[in-house]
Amino acid sequence: MIRTHPDDPPLTAGEAAEIVRITAMAMIRGGVLTTRQEKRIGRILDTARTRAEKADAAQK
Repeated sequence: MIRTHPDDPPLTAGEAAEIVRITAMAMIRGGVLTTRQEKRIGRILDTARTRAEKADAAQK
């Protein structure tokens, strides 16, 4: 698991790679994320948060 920021959930290598790819594409376009890219990153983080919450609940 990869932790990108203390407020973000741990990410799998695939999730982190997808965020890096999206960010790299934005940098090619001048450093601005499109609405579609922002939504995709949001979905990736939401999925990771859900997985982390389920893992925490399973440990308790």
